[in-house]
Amino acid sequence: MNNPVIVNPKYSATTSNLSQEPGFFKLIVTRKEAVANDIYLFELRDPDGAELPAFTPGSHLTIEVPNGSRRNYSLCSDPSETGYYEIAVKRDGGGRGGSVSMADDVVQGQLLSVSAPRNNFELSERAKSFLFVAGGIGITPILSMMRHLKNTGVCAFKLYYLTRDAQSTAFLKELTEEFPGQVKVHHDNGDRNQAMDLWPVFEKPAASHIYCCGPKGLMNSVQDMSGHWPSGNVHFESFGVDSKVHAENKPFKVHLAKSCETLDVGEHVTILDVLRAHGRRVPSSCESGTCGSCRTPLLEGEAEHRDMVLTREEQSTQIMVCVSRAKYLKLTLDL
Repeated sequence: MNNPVIVNPKYSATTSNLSQEPGFFKLIVTRKEAVANDIYLFELRDPDGAELPAFTPGSHLTIEVPNGSRRNYSLCSDPSETGYYEIAVKRDGGGRGGSVSMADDVVQGQLLSVSAPRNNFELSERAKSFLFVAGGIGITPILSMMRHLKNTGVCAFKLYYLTRDAQSTAFLKELTEEFPGQVKVHHDNGDRNQAMDLWPVFEKPAASHIYCCGPKGLMNSVQDMSGHWPSGNVHFESFGVDSKVHAENKPFKVHLAKSCETLDVGEHVTILDVLRAHGRRVPSSCESGTCGSCRTPLLEGEAEHRDMVLTREEQSTQIMVCVSRAKYLKLTLDL
Protein backbone atom coordinates (compact mmCIF):
# COMPACT_ATOMS: atom_id res chain seq x y z
CA MET A 1 0.00 0.00 0.00
CA ASN A 2 2.74 2.47 0.94
CA ASN A 3 5.05 4.09 -1.57
CA PRO A 4 8.72 3.03 -1.42
CA VAL A 5 10.95 5.74 0.00
CA ILE A 6 13.74 6.48 -2.48
CA VAL A 7 16.31 8.94 -1.17
CA ASN A 8 18.24 11.16 -3.55
CA PRO A 9 21.93 11.26 -2.49
CA LYS A 10 21.48 15.02 -2.11
CA TYR A 11 19.17 14.30 0.83
CA SER A 12 20.99 11.37 2.42
CA ALA A 13 21.50 11.23 6.17
CA THR A 14 25.24 11.75 5.71
CA THR A 15 24.91 14.83 3.52
CA SER A 16 24.28 18.23 5.07
CA ASN A 17 23.54 20.07 1.78
CA LEU A 18 23.22 23.74 2.84
CA SER A 19 22.61 22.93 6.51
CA GLN A 20 25.35 22.40 9.06
CA GLU A 21 23.76 19.29 10.53
CA PRO A 22 23.79 15.88 8.81
CA GLY A 23 20.33 14.73 7.79
CA PHE A 24 19.00 18.26 7.28
CA PHE A 25 18.77 20.17 4.01
CA LYS A 26 17.44 23.50 2.82
CA LEU A 27 14.01 23.93 1.20
CA ILE A 28 12.49 27.16 -0.03
CA VAL A 29 9.06 28.38 1.05
CA THR A 30 7.22 28.85 -2.26
CA ARG A 31 3.81 29.51 -0.71
CA LYS A 32 2.43 30.69 2.61
CA GLU A 33 -1.32 30.98 2.95
CA ALA A 34 -3.83 31.28 5.78
CA VAL A 35 -6.22 28.32 5.48
CA ALA A 36 -8.21 28.99 8.68
CA ASN A 37 -8.02 31.24 11.75
CA ASP A 38 -4.40 31.04 12.98
CA ILE A 39 -3.62 28.11 10.65
CA TYR A 40 -1.11 28.56 7.83
CA LEU A 41 -0.26 26.34 4.88
CA PHE A 42 3.40 26.21 3.81
CA GLU A 43 4.56 24.79 0.48
CA LEU A 44 8.23 23.74 0.43
CA ARG A 45 10.34 22.98 -2.65
CA ASP A 46 13.95 22.29 -3.54
CA PRO A 47 15.70 25.60 -4.39
CA ASP A 48 17.03 24.02 -7.62
CA GLY A 49 13.71 22.44 -8.59
CA ALA A 50 14.83 18.86 -7.89
CA GLU A 51 12.49 16.08 -6.82
CA LEU A 52 12.14 15.66 -3.06
CA PRO A 53 12.51 12.42 -1.10
CA ALA A 54 9.35 10.33 -1.38
CA PHE A 55 7.24 9.88 1.73
CA THR A 56 4.49 7.60 2.96
CA PRO A 57 1.10 8.90 4.22
CA GLY A 58 1.27 9.86 7.88
CA SER A 59 4.88 11.13 7.64
CA HIS A 60 6.25 14.25 9.28
CA LEU A 61 9.18 16.63 8.82
CA THR A 62 11.39 18.17 11.47
CA ILE A 63 11.89 21.87 10.70
CA GLU A 64 14.29 24.32 12.28
CA VAL A 65 12.06 27.36 12.73
CA PRO A 66 13.43 30.93 12.66
CA ASN A 67 13.77 31.21 16.46
CA GLY A 68 16.13 28.20 16.42
CA SER A 69 13.70 25.62 17.81
CA ARG A 70 12.98 22.35 16.03
CA ARG A 71 9.41 21.26 15.57
CA ASN A 72 7.70 18.38 13.81
CA TYR A 73 4.95 19.02 11.30
CA SER A 74 2.89 16.37 9.52
CA LEU A 75 2.82 16.36 5.74
CA CYS A 76 -0.67 16.95 4.38
CA SER A 77 0.12 16.78 0.67
CA ASP A 78 -0.44 13.81 -1.63
CA PRO A 79 2.49 11.35 -1.32
CA SER A 80 2.48 10.92 -5.11
CA GLU A 81 3.54 14.57 -5.47
CA THR A 82 7.33 14.59 -5.06
CA GLY A 83 7.96 18.10 -6.40
CA TYR A 84 6.87 19.77 -3.16
CA TYR A 85 5.86 19.22 0.45
CA GLU A 86 2.89 20.84 2.16
CA ILE A 87 2.48 21.30 5.90
CA ALA A 88 -0.04 23.25 7.95
CA VAL A 89 0.86 24.99 11.20
CA LYS A 90 -1.50 26.25 13.88
CA ARG A 91 -0.22 29.34 15.66
CA ASP A 92 -0.33 28.49 19.38
CA GLY A 93 0.42 31.52 21.51
CA GLY A 94 0.46 29.35 24.64
CA GLY A 95 2.93 26.80 23.30
CA ARG A 96 6.72 26.65 23.28
CA GLY A 97 7.16 29.32 20.60
CA GLY A 98 7.86 27.18 17.55
CA SER A 99 4.47 27.61 15.91
CA VAL A 100 4.48 31.35 16.62
CA SER A 101 7.87 31.67 14.93
CA MET A 102 6.63 29.73 11.89
CA ALA A 103 3.44 31.76 11.62
CA ASP A 104 4.93 35.19 12.29
CA ASP A 105 8.50 35.02 11.02
CA VAL A 106 8.52 32.76 7.95
CA VAL A 107 7.95 34.49 4.61
CA GLN A 108 7.65 33.29 1.04
CA GLY A 109 11.08 32.87 -0.53
CA GLN A 110 12.76 32.00 2.78
CA LEU A 111 15.02 28.96 3.15
CA LEU A 112 14.27 26.55 6.01
CA SER A 113 16.40 23.69 7.31
CA VAL A 114 14.33 20.50 7.03
CA SER A 115 14.84 16.80 7.77
CA ALA A 116 13.91 13.96 5.47
CA PRO A 117 10.38 12.63 6.09
CA ARG A 118 9.86 10.05 8.83
CA ASN A 119 6.75 8.08 9.71
CA ASN A 120 5.50 7.00 13.14
CA PHE A 121 1.87 6.86 12.00
CA GLU A 122 1.89 4.36 9.13
CA LEU A 123 -1.24 3.14 7.41
CA SER A 124 -1.78 -0.54 8.13
CA GLU A 125 -1.12 -2.92 5.25
CA ARG A 126 -3.76 -5.28 6.72
CA ALA A 127 -6.65 -2.82 6.84
CA LYS A 128 -9.63 -3.34 4.53
CA SER A 129 -11.15 0.05 5.41
CA PHE A 130 -10.41 3.06 7.60
CA LEU A 131 -12.21 5.26 10.13
CA PHE A 132 -10.43 8.59 10.54
CA VAL A 133 -11.06 10.92 13.49
CA ALA A 134 -9.37 14.32 13.45
CA GLY A 135 -9.54 17.22 15.87
CA GLY A 136 -8.39 20.68 14.82
CA ILE A 137 -4.89 20.70 13.28
CA GLY A 138 -4.87 16.90 13.64
CA ILE A 139 -6.33 16.81 10.13
CA THR A 140 -2.86 17.23 8.57
CA PRO A 141 -1.54 13.63 8.49
CA ILE A 142 -5.02 12.26 7.88
CA LEU A 143 -5.51 14.48 4.82
CA SER A 144 -2.37 12.98 3.29
CA MET A 145 -3.68 9.48 4.08
CA MET A 146 -7.03 10.22 2.46
CA ARG A 147 -5.41 11.61 -0.66
CA HIS A 148 -3.27 8.50 -0.93
CA LEU A 149 -6.24 6.16 -0.47
CA LYS A 150 -8.33 8.06 -3.02
CA ASN A 151 -5.57 7.93 -5.62
CA THR A 152 -4.80 4.25 -5.11
CA GLY A 153 -8.42 3.18 -4.64
CA VAL A 154 -7.37 0.27 -2.43
CA CYS A 155 -9.59 0.91 0.62
CA ALA A 156 -12.81 2.61 1.66
CA PHE A 157 -12.61 5.31 4.32
CA LYS A 158 -14.67 7.81 6.32
CA LEU A 159 -13.56 10.94 8.18
CA TYR A 160 -15.06 12.49 11.31
CA TYR A 161 -13.55 15.96 11.67
CA LEU A 162 -14.21 17.84 14.92
CA THR A 163 -13.50 21.59 15.16
CA ARG A 164 -14.70 24.67 16.99
CA ASP A 165 -16.34 26.44 14.03
CA ALA A 166 -16.07 26.83 10.26
CA GLN A 167 -13.56 29.67 10.55
CA SER A 168 -11.10 27.49 12.48
CA THR A 169 -11.53 24.44 10.23
CA ALA A 170 -8.50 23.91 8.01
CA PHE A 171 -9.02 22.51 4.50
CA LEU A 172 -12.81 22.65 4.74
CA LYS A 173 -13.19 23.42 1.02
CA GLU A 174 -10.63 20.79 -0.03
CA LEU A 175 -12.27 18.09 2.04
CA THR A 176 -15.72 18.89 0.67
CA GLU A 177 -14.56 18.96 -2.94
CA GLU A 178 -12.06 16.09 -2.91
CA PHE A 179 -14.01 13.59 -0.80
CA PRO A 180 -17.76 14.04 -1.36
CA GLY A 181 -19.82 11.79 0.90
CA GLN A 182 -16.78 10.61 2.88
CA VAL A 183 -16.44 13.46 5.37
CA LYS A 184 -18.52 14.39 8.42
CA VAL A 185 -17.54 17.78 9.90
CA HIS A 186 -18.84 18.75 13.34
CA HIS A 187 -18.49 22.15 15.05
CA ASP A 188 -18.99 22.37 18.83
CA ASN A 189 -18.70 26.19 19.02
CA GLY A 190 -16.48 25.81 22.07
CA ASP A 191 -19.30 24.20 24.07
CA ARG A 192 -18.68 20.72 25.47
CA ASN A 193 -22.42 20.13 25.49
CA GLN A 194 -22.34 20.38 21.69
CA ALA A 195 -19.51 17.86 21.27
CA MET A 196 -20.16 15.13 18.73
CA ASP A 197 -21.24 11.78 20.19
CA LEU A 198 -18.85 9.28 18.59
CA TRP A 199 -20.14 6.27 20.49
CA PRO A 200 -22.43 5.14 17.64
CA VAL A 201 -19.34 5.07 15.41
CA PHE A 202 -17.39 2.77 17.75
CA GLU A 203 -20.15 0.83 19.50
CA LYS A 204 -19.88 -2.20 17.23
CA PRO A 205 -16.31 -3.26 16.43
CA ALA A 206 -15.68 -3.59 12.70
CA ALA A 207 -12.89 -4.75 10.44
CA SER A 208 -11.87 -1.12 9.92
CA HIS A 209 -8.73 0.42 11.37
CA ILE A 210 -9.22 3.59 13.42
CA TYR A 211 -6.75 6.45 12.99
CA CYS A 212 -7.11 9.37 15.39
CA CYS A 213 -5.08 12.57 15.54
CA GLY A 214 -5.79 15.69 17.56
CA PRO A 215 -5.85 17.11 21.09
CA LYS A 216 -5.20 14.77 23.99
CA GLY A 217 -8.80 15.04 25.22
CA LEU A 218 -10.15 13.78 21.91
CA MET A 219 -7.64 10.96 21.78
CA ASN A 220 -8.45 9.88 25.33
CA SER A 221 -12.14 9.86 24.46
CA VAL A 222 -11.62 7.75 21.33
CA GLN A 223 -9.35 5.42 23.27
CA ASP A 224 -12.07 4.88 25.89
CA MET A 225 -14.79 4.28 23.30
CA SER A 226 -12.70 1.87 21.23
CA GLY A 227 -11.38 -0.21 24.12
CA HIS A 228 -13.40 -3.22 22.96
CA TRP A 229 -11.89 -3.09 19.45
CA PRO A 230 -8.84 -5.23 18.58
CA SER A 231 -5.88 -3.23 19.92
CA GLY A 232 -3.95 -3.57 16.67
CA ASN A 233 -6.78 -1.83 14.81
CA VAL A 234 -6.61 1.46 16.75
CA HIS A 235 -3.84 3.99 16.03
CA PHE A 236 -3.10 7.40 17.57
CA GLU A 237 -0.91 10.35 16.65
CA SER A 238 -0.53 13.19 19.15
CA PHE A 239 0.59 16.79 18.92
CA GLY A 240 1.96 16.59 22.45
CA VAL A 241 1.07 18.31 25.67
CA ASP A 242 -1.79 20.77 25.90
CA SER A 243 -0.61 24.38 25.79
CA LYS A 244 -2.15 24.97 29.24
CA VAL A 245 0.45 22.60 30.67
CA HIS A 246 3.29 24.52 29.02
CA ALA A 247 2.01 27.73 30.60
CA GLU A 248 2.74 26.17 34.00
CA ASN A 249 6.36 25.20 33.23
CA LYS A 250 8.97 25.93 35.88
CA PRO A 251 12.75 26.04 35.34
CA PHE A 252 14.83 23.22 36.78
CA LYS A 253 18.27 21.60 36.50
CA VAL A 254 19.41 18.41 34.82
CA HIS A 255 22.57 16.68 36.05
CA LEU A 256 24.35 14.43 33.55
CA ALA A 257 25.91 11.64 35.61
CA LYS A 258 28.49 10.43 33.09
CA SER A 259 29.95 13.84 32.28
CA CYS A 260 29.27 15.44 35.69
CA GLU A 261 27.63 18.44 33.96
CA THR A 262 24.64 20.30 35.38
CA LEU A 263 22.48 22.13 32.85
CA ASP A 264 19.68 24.66 33.31
CA VAL A 265 16.33 23.92 31.65
CA GLY A 266 14.27 27.08 31.26
CA GLU A 267 10.51 27.26 31.32
CA HIS A 268 10.23 27.66 27.53
CA VAL A 269 12.63 24.90 26.44
CA THR A 270 12.74 21.14 26.79
CA ILE A 271 15.44 18.89 28.19
CA LEU A 272 16.06 17.76 24.60
CA ASP A 273 16.54 21.38 23.47
CA VAL A 274 19.12 21.97 26.19
CA LEU A 275 20.99 18.73 25.49
CA ARG A 276 21.25 19.67 21.82
CA ALA A 277 22.46 23.16 22.66
CA HIS A 278 25.31 21.58 24.64
CA GLY A 279 26.29 19.16 21.87
CA ARG A 280 24.55 16.10 23.29
CA ARG A 281 22.94 14.02 20.53
CA VAL A 282 20.00 12.07 21.94
CA PRO A 283 17.90 9.98 19.50
CA SER A 284 14.56 11.67 18.81
CA SER A 285 11.77 11.68 16.28
CA CYS A 286 8.25 12.80 17.19
CA GLU A 287 9.21 15.39 19.87
CA SER A 288 5.65 15.08 21.20
CA GLY A 289 6.10 12.19 23.62
CA THR A 290 4.48 9.56 21.43
CA CYS A 291 7.22 7.56 19.67
CA GLY A 292 9.64 6.60 22.46
CA SER A 293 12.82 7.45 20.54
CA CYS A 294 14.26 9.76 23.21
CA ARG A 295 13.76 7.37 26.15
CA THR A 296 16.54 8.14 28.64
CA PRO A 297 17.46 6.43 31.95
CA LEU A 298 16.45 8.48 35.00
CA LEU A 299 18.75 7.99 37.98
CA GLU A 300 17.50 10.49 40.54
CA GLY A 301 14.65 12.94 40.96
CA GLU A 302 10.94 12.81 40.29
CA ALA A 303 9.83 13.50 36.74
CA GLU A 304 6.61 15.09 35.56
CA HIS A 305 5.81 12.62 32.80
CA ARG A 306 3.99 14.10 29.81
CA ASP A 307 4.52 11.30 27.32
CA MET A 308 2.14 8.62 26.07
CA VAL A 309 4.70 5.80 26.00
CA LEU A 310 6.00 4.86 29.45
CA THR A 311 4.12 2.48 31.69
CA ARG A 312 3.61 3.37 35.33
CA GLU A 313 6.35 0.89 36.28
CA GLU A 314 8.83 2.45 33.83
CA GLN A 315 8.24 6.02 34.97
CA SER A 316 10.46 5.72 38.03
CA THR A 317 13.54 4.85 35.94
CA GLN A 318 12.90 6.36 32.48
CA ILE A 319 11.98 9.74 31.01
CA MET A 320 11.10 11.09 27.56
CA VAL A 321 13.33 14.15 27.35
CA CYS A 322 11.37 15.71 24.47
CA VAL A 323 8.35 16.64 26.63
CA SER A 324 8.71 15.60 30.27
CA ARG A 325 10.09 17.80 33.03
CA ALA A 326 11.10 17.78 36.70
CA LYS A 327 8.43 17.97 39.38
CA TYR A 328 10.87 19.68 41.69
CA LEU A 329 14.31 21.29 41.27
CA LYS A 330 16.54 18.66 39.68
CA LEU A 331 16.78 15.42 37.72
CA THR A 332 19.82 13.19 37.24
CA LEU A 333 20.07 11.38 33.91
CA ASP A 334 22.35 8.55 32.84
CA LEU A 335 24.09 10.66 30.20
